[in-house]
Amino acid sequence: MTAAASALAIVANASTIASEATQNNAPKTRLGSSIEQDIAERDAAAARRKRGLDLREQATKAAQARLQADLEARQKEAEMASAAGAAGPAEPPEAQFDELARIYQAMKPKAAAMVFEQLDMEVQMKVAQRMRERSTAMIMAAMSPKGAAALSMALARKSARAAAVAAPVSPKPQRQTAAR
Repeated sequence: MTAAASALAIVANASTIASEATQNNAPKTRLGSSIEQDIAERDAAAARRKRGLDLREQATKAAQARLQADLEARQKEAEMASAAGAAGPAEPPEAQFDELARIYQAMKPKAAAMVFEQLDMEVQMKVAQRMRERSTAMIMAAMSPKGAAALSMALARKSARAAAVAAPVSPKPQRQTAAR
């Protein structure tokens, strides 16, 4: 404890001597000027760092507020979607399939076929139906025989179902011929 008290007394004496020297307007030495300059530079650097940290903190708070608002909007969207269509999974908008069809048509058939075969059969069918026939044919030609056959069968079933729904077959009345 005595050592702490003596250290405190030394620091107090040094500060008193320093304050007396500045009050007496004694000429500054090069060492004193250099120290003051270093202190001023450190203060300026500390102020710049503080401003930078303040700006980062503000940016972080703004980003957090945006994320929170986005999360709340998505939760409201999900609540509305679940309330509106709780029957099953929502189908992706048809515009997405149109966009995919344009993308696959723009690709080289061999590259498109490699990716196309990895898609779910329902997606393959919807995309293939929106593509030009020539593009679909070129992609199917580059597909494996098994994949091309599966897609062909699925498209055939879909077109057969569509034809059956579009024009229901009504039974023809049979003629009764009179027996003579």
